[in-house]
Amino acid sequence: MQRRDFSHAVLAAGATAIGVAGSFSPRSARAQVGGFKEGTNYQRLGKAAPVDSPAGQIEVVEFFAYSCIHCFNFEPVFNEWMHKVPSYVTVKRVPVAFSEAFVPMQRLYYALEAMDLVDKLHEKVFQAIHVEKLPLTTPDPIVAWVGKQGVDSAKFTSFYNSFAMAGKAKRAIQLQDAYQVEGTPALGVAGKYYVGGQGPTTLRVADALIAQLRKS
Repeated sequence: MQRRDFSHAVLAAGATAIGVAGSFSPRSARAQVGGFKEGTNYQRLGKAAPVDSPAGQIEVVEFFAYSCIHCFNFEPVFNEWMHKVPSYVTVKRVPVAFSEAFVPMQRLYYALEAMDLVDKLHEKVFQAIHVEKLPLTTPDPIVAWVGKQGVDSAKFTSFYNSFAMAGKAKRAIQLQDAYQVEGTPALGVAGKYYVGGQGPTTLRVADALIAQLRKS
């Protein structure tokens, strides 16, 4: 889902989203990696984005939003892929915020991560929003829903409102801006490449970039 479309999606869930645009460095000669075209299937960043993984690891970042229907559809495919990547690939998820309206959903993800509940509840959040049509876009409905999943509401709230979650949400916004994320789902690869959503092809492009980086 593109940034301009998020306003409609989040409004339907009870919030408003806006975004800012980014740009990539122009290149007169477009490269190809594994048969995929630079400028079409992937973009090379003009300025490197920060990476957290240690030397020798290739970091892949999935940018997603719980309110994005395309992320909901992509999640099963991505989840299967991330559990099969080689040991030299580090994969992490980053919830985007194209406006302040997205921050509660960012905090939801990071609170689940801090409580080691991503495997249990990440997919269920998508189900709750897109299948059950629950408005999990503000704190009260989020806390109430998490409590119904058998999670200690007080403990979750403590994580959700913590300074650490605010810091992670801010860091996520900085990273999405560094990768110049224009829509979701999308991938960032090694701080060097941005891969916009192309369905299952997105992961084939990532595989090709990983293979190329491994050779270099």
